Amino acid sequence: MRLFHGTDNAEIQRPTVLTLGVFDGLHLGHQLIVRTVVERARETGAVPTVITFDPHPRAVLHPESAPPLLQTLDQKVEGFGVLGIEQTIVIRFDKKFSQTRAEDFLRNVVRDRLQAQEVYLGRGFAFGHNREGNIELLRRVSKELGFFADEVAEVRLRSQRVSSSKVRTLLAEGKVNLARRLLGRPYGVEGPVERGAERGAVLGFPTANLHPRNRVIPRNGVYVTGTLIGGQWRRSVTNVGVRPTFGADAEPSVETFVMDWAGDLYGDVVRVRFLHRLRDERKFDSIEELRVQIENDVKQAQDYFERGGARHMLSLV
Repeated sequence: MRLFHGTDNAEIQRPTVLTLGVFDGLHLGHQLIVRTVVERARETGAVPTVITFDPHPRAVLHPESAPPLLQTLDQKVEGFGVLGIEQTIVIRFDKKFSQTRAEDFLRNVVRDRLQAQEVYLGRGFAFGHNREGNIELLRRVSKELGFFADEVAEVRLRSQRVSSSKVRTLLAEGKVNLARRLLGRPYGVEGPVERGAERGAVLGFPTANLHPRNRVIPRNGVYVTGTLIGGQWRRSVTNVGVRPTFGADAEPSVETFVMDWAGDLYGDVVRVRFLHRLRDERKFDSIEELRVQIENDVKQAQDYFERGGARHMLSLV
């Protein structure tokens, strides 16, 4: 998968079948759009292409209401590649670009620069100045410009529309199992491992203190997780919170104990995926009481991984 910043790079391959949008989280609804693009590109001999925007348009136009993003740009681009996209074009969104008329964008970029044969939008997505580029305008202009355009149906789960905002709500409530169903995969964060107070080692459960690059972290609590180390997903238990037994930190931390593994991760970039919530974070009356609880958490995690379905969510060792 090739990544381009801007649309005027001579190495961009053409003709294309493409979609455009923010695609934060790459949930099931986004995946349906992307797979539609990939399938149609294969059938027509074109290049499956995504146009996405960075930063989030609302962060530029309405920063007071901009949502925290579920993914970093790198994570999202990697996800496009996994789904079969061959090239991603990132357009820097600023106030100048926000003045671009939708019809001009379709004419100058989609048709002339990218030679789009087909364009697909998710339901309700709009682009261009004042969000004038809805599906009706796209269909009308596409006929004039000579390419096909259509809207991809939304995905619903339990009669509710799958959306990035719904995923954020579920994670804020600690409902990582339901969030996984909307995403089609466990929710994950990544970031460098930093040196902490090393209290876990004293307790007999050394932890990796992760500094997440993701802005959305599940609700404080203890989770069964998978941690990617050396290209392999390993069984782990992760605490998200402020460590109240030790006086409570100002900011939440993400601390992961990797089961049946020993090594130094300081400075490494580590990925953690949240599989199941075990309990709330709470303050213990003594260090020994905390140690016993951690032993119980690890035992529950071991039991969880012995379930048939858990083994297939990640290739765990």
